[in-house]
Amino acid sequence: MPRVKHREADIDLMARMMRAEAEGEGKQGMLYVGNVIVNRAVADCLDFQDVRTIEDVIYQVQGGNYSFEAVQKGNLFYQRARSTEKRLAKQNLDYWRQHPAKFALWYFNPYAPCPPTWYGQPFTGQFKNHCFYEPAAETCESVYYG
Repeated sequence: MPRVKHREADIDLMARMMRAEAEGEGKQGMLYVGNVIVNRAVADCLDFQDVRTIEDVIYQVQGGNYSFEAVQKGNLFYQRARSTEKRLAKQNLDYWRQHPAKFALWYFNPYAPCPPTWYGQPFTGQFKNHCFYEPAAETCESVYYG
């Protein structure tokens, strides 16, 4: 059973976002970004109570901006998804989870060392330029089960 119910269009959309956000970090980096996308669809807490589909996650607006910068600024996001990224997206949607993004709901590239917390959420690890953060203890149990 997949982690998130999805259609072919969701695989395509997620693949485009994974590439736009982490192409420079290779397949592993794209898988970590995909992990965060799926975790947000699964999480029923914090900023993610009203997002249940991949499309909801990708186009979520918070504080007047899209959650993923690539939606409004990313040329790669608006290019056709390639088969490599589609396979990675399908892998995330079906089963793939790995540290440091295993339970992460956030990531960013600080262009400096990763801070120990980000908006009060604990740092779980770094892969190349991206720092990953999971929910603080007892604030989002659903991300651990989905």
